[in-house]
Amino acid sequence: MSGGTLQKAIDLVTKATEEDKNKNYKEALHLYETAVEYFLHAMKYEVPNERAKESIRSKCKQYLDRAEKLKEYIDKNKNQKKPMKAGETSTGSKKSSNDSDSDNDDPAKKKMNQKLEGAIVVEKPNVRWDDVAGLEGAKAALKEAVILPIKFPQMFTGKRQAWRGILLFGPPGTGKTFLAKAVATEANNSTFFSVSSADLVSKWMGESEQHVKALFEMAREQKPSIIFIDEVDSLVSSRSDQESESARRIKTEFLVQMQGVGNSNDGILVLGATNIPWVLDAAIRRRFEKRVYIPLPDEPARTFMFKLNLGDTPHSLQEADFRHLGKMTEGYSGADISVVVRDALMQPVRKVQTATHFKIVEVPSKENPRIVEEYYTPCSPGDDGAIEMSWESIPGNRLL
Repeated sequence: MSGGTLQKAIDLVTKATEEDKNKNYKEALHLYETAVEYFLHAMKYEVPNERAKESIRSKCKQYLDRAEKLKEYIDKNKNQKKPMKAGETSTGSKKSSNDSDSDNDDPAKKKMNQKLEGAIVVEKPNVRWDDVAGLEGAKAALKEAVILPIKFPQMFTGKRQAWRGILLFGPPGTGKTFLAKAVATEANNSTFFSVSSADLVSKWMGESEQHVKALFEMAREQKPSIIFIDEVDSLVSSRSDQESESARRIKTEFLVQMQGVGNSNDGILVLGATNIPWVLDAAIRRRFEKRVYIPLPDEPARTFMFKLNLGDTPHSLQEADFRHLGKMTEGYSGADISVVVRDALMQPVRKVQTATHFKIVEVPSKENPRIVEEYYTPCSPGDDGAIEMSWESIPGNRLL
């Protein structure tokens, strides 16, 4: 690769320094952060020399420190329309300072809490344990960790403590997220947080780890609580020299909050789901004390899944047909079976779409069975009473 990225980073830093001197702090902050991103990209792909990398790291640290100070200044003076120029009075700044003093709550923290409140599952997903086909071991482990400690707290005393971290892992589409929905429904007295990397990761330096801390603080305030992190590997994969400083800080904050000195997680369960547990950081993996493998469904579970996905849709399948389908679909995941059923349910729609002939049939009215109504149904051209026409010419309420 050429050194274009490195040169772009240098140009951005030069502009950032100029804007900083001119007291255009907001623009300077943006340029510093963008420049650091370019520097990190250049270090990864364009700078083979370790000494040069060390020099860039040192510079990046200085730029990030300056960006952090600018961010603090902008936050304190956010009520001002423009940053203070030379010769302006400090009245506006002083007023902003007084306002922040009178407000006991930190505005940044309040904003974070408002964002995280959106992660609280208020309306239950209405997925019961019985809706989950198979996975008896996983259901038993979750009941042991979530339901029993709330219902029978007297059982969990002394050294007998409920699990504080459960990791659900296994192939894609096997029902890990579906199990979490069942937990959210069944854990009536618990506050259920469903979070992803989008809820926690921020473009601003230092905000991501503050989001993690705020999440756990909210969970402690509203305990008993369950924090569900889907695709947890996207947040806490193994640490390496190639990763950014912000990613490393998020992982460190997770480690501290999940099992750090001075943090009591009584009444809090962290529930993680991943398809690739081997990429998780070893320290994070250890904090998930209970690890539950979610396998591909066995034959009885697949048979039940076909029935579950059909629901109350009218069909002519018999019990033997369901067992045959369960036998034929070895190696299919729950998601695969769901797609198969949905595709099969679309067959009548495709039949109507491709039909060139329809015939009229007389059917008792749904409102009044004593009245007979005429409906159109697809047929082959050789059928008695076949009419050559397309579905577009049939009234919407006259298709059978």
